[in-house]
Amino acid sequence: MTGYGVAGFENEQLVIQVEVRTLNSKMLDVSIRSPRQFADKESEIRNRVQASLDRGKVSISIDFFAKGNQNLPVQLNEELFKSYYHAFEQLAASVGGSTTTDLFKLALQAPQVMVNSPVEREDQDDWAQVKVVLEDALRRCEAFREDEGASLFVKLKENIDLIRQGWTIIKAEESTRKEKIQNRIRGHFSQWMDEHAFDANRFEQELIYYFEKLDINEELVRLETHLDYFIKCMESEVNQGKKLGFISQEIGREINTIGSKANDAGIQKIVIQMKDELEKIKEQTLNVL
Repeated sequence: MTGYGVAGFENEQLVIQVEVRTLNSKMLDVSIRSPRQFADKESEIRNRVQASLDRGKVSISIDFFAKGNQNLPVQLNEELFKSYYHAFEQLAASVGGSTTTDLFKLALQAPQVMVNSPVEREDQDDWAQVKVVLEDALRRCEAFREDEGASLFVKLKENIDLIRQGWTIIKAEESTRKEKIQNRIRGHFSQWMDEHAFDANRFEQELIYYFEKLDINEELVRLETHLDYFIKCMESEVNQGKKLGFISQEIGREINTIGSKANDAGIQKIVIQMKDELEKIKEQTLNVL
């Protein structure tokens, strides 16, 4: 399930900001970007994320800035700078000169003269404060996911209710569907039966067998059970994402069977509408933990 949470802290010595982003994924995949002085805390961060999130692609970004630090963010190699400068100076003199400013820029930009040196603090309290901000960001992310989950619950229930409406219509028409089919068959065969001799008992047996193949009462009962169980699982506090995906597959199986057995244009039209709602459910259940 997607989520987002950001938290920060600032005082006279430092500035901290932690950002947590989560995307849908079948497994838990945690990526962490943090300052070098907190590199040894990565396992602790992962354990904290695993304690609150079961799955998803989680990205954590930690920004840490120390205020009032007089150290430069780069290190200058003065001896190497002087060597480059004198070498460029001699080379310029041999060809008729260059300005001092140009020589200074060339020497300063020479390889290894300036090396990045991130500002780090040794204060052990820094990590304790970062953990507080991290916890806040994770709580905000979880709250975001809960809000999205509440909206998702409403939408999934609407989809299930629409499928149930189709089930109600089909259930009401089931009592007259077989009679319509029987009358249609008798009408088609009435003239043929008057002109040809045949075993009436055998005809009735074949007709009964045919109607048994068209019976959808069992599918309707199972479909109603699956719809009720889907709602029950959604209302459970336990993570039910995978179970909802399985139930939606069973719902689809019953709907497909009803459509293939119906032999009725009106019912098949309703089946198409139910399958459309089911596809929406399958797509949305991917967002459920």
